[in-house]
Amino acid sequence: MNEGLWVLVGFAAGSLPTGYLMGRALKGIDIRTVGSGNVGATNVFRSVGRGAGVATLLIDILKGFLPVWGALRGLPVEAVPLLTGAAAVAGHTWSPWVRFRGGKGVATSAGVFLALLPGPMGVALLVFALAFAVSRRVSVGSLAGAVVLPLAAWFAGASPAREAMAVALCLVVVLRHIPNMKRLARGEEPPLFGFKKGDPKSL
Repeated sequence: MNEGLWVLVGFAAGSLPTGYLMGRALKGIDIRTVGSGNVGATNVFRSVGRGAGVATLLIDILKGFLPVWGALRGLPVEAVPLLTGAAAVAGHTWSPWVRFRGGKGVATSAGVFLALLPGPMGVALLVFALAFAVSRRVSVGSLAGAVVLPLAAWFAGASPAREAMAVALCLVVVLRHIPNMKRLARGEEPPLFGFKKGDPKSL
C-alpha cells in the first residue's frame, strides 16, 4: 500500500462514528441529542450503558492504533505513520458521517501513541488513571494525560517528529476540552459515577 492510501485508511478508520452507531443500534437514539451531545465513550457510557461505553472506548482506541501499526510495518518512511495517526484523530474529531461533530480525540490519540510511543503512552495512561481516580472526572484525567504525554516522550528520547506530533495532539485535546475546563472552574463538571438527570453535562 502506498503512502497516500495509508493516510486515507487512517482517516476512514478514525471517522467511524462508534458512539453514534452504538446509540442507534442499542437504544435507537442519536447520541448527539442526549447527555453532553458528544459521541465519545463517556457520553455513551452515561446515555446508552456501561457495556456500550467500554466497547466504544476500545473501538475508538483501535481506530487509532491499527492504521498506525500497519503503516509502521508497511512502510519505512517516518512521516507516513505520523500522518496516518494525525488523519485518524482528525477523522474521529471531525467525522463527516456525523456532520463533523465527532469526539474529542482522546481515545483515538491514545491508540495512535500506543503504536508510535508505547512507553510514554503508558506513562500518560497511568497519569490519566490517577487523575481520574482522584477527581472521578474523565475530563481531568484526559487533560492530565494529554499534558504529560509530550513530557514523557521527551524524557524517553522520542524523535523530533514524534515529539512534535505528541505536542500537536496534546493541543487538540486541550482545545477540545475548553468547555470542560470552564465547567471545572465553575465547579459544574459532574463525575462519571453519580451522574443524575438534570446535572450539568460533561464530556
